[in-house]
Amino acid sequence: MRATLIFRRRELLPGGIVVDMTIWKLPAASADRPHGLKYRLQAHRRGKTIVRYDNETGKGDHRHLGRREFAYHFVSMEKLVEDFIEDVERLGGRHVQ
Repeated sequence: MRATLIFRRRELLPGGIVVDMTIWKLPAASADRPHGLKYRLQAHRRGKTIVRYDNETGKGDHRHLGRREFAYHFVSMEKLVEDFIEDVERLGGRHVQ
C-alpha cells in the first residue's frame, strides 16, 4: 500500500517567498516516523531555504532554519503546521494565510 496525500498547500508570499507544504499518511508507522506521517514543509526565496521541516528516512523529525538543522519534537499534524508557519513569519517576515 502506498502513502496517501492528506494535505498540500502552495502559496507565494510578498517578497518572493514560496511556501510549499505536503503531508502524506503512511500505510504504517515506522521507527523514523512513529506518527505514521511523512512530510515536507518548506519556505524559500530565490532557491535558498528560509525554513524547512521534514522527516526523511534515517533522520526522523527535524527542521532547517537557513543552513542550520535542529531536531523537531512532533506533537501533531496541526502543531507541525503551526510551528512551521510561526518560523516562516518570524524568519521570512511575511504573514502566511
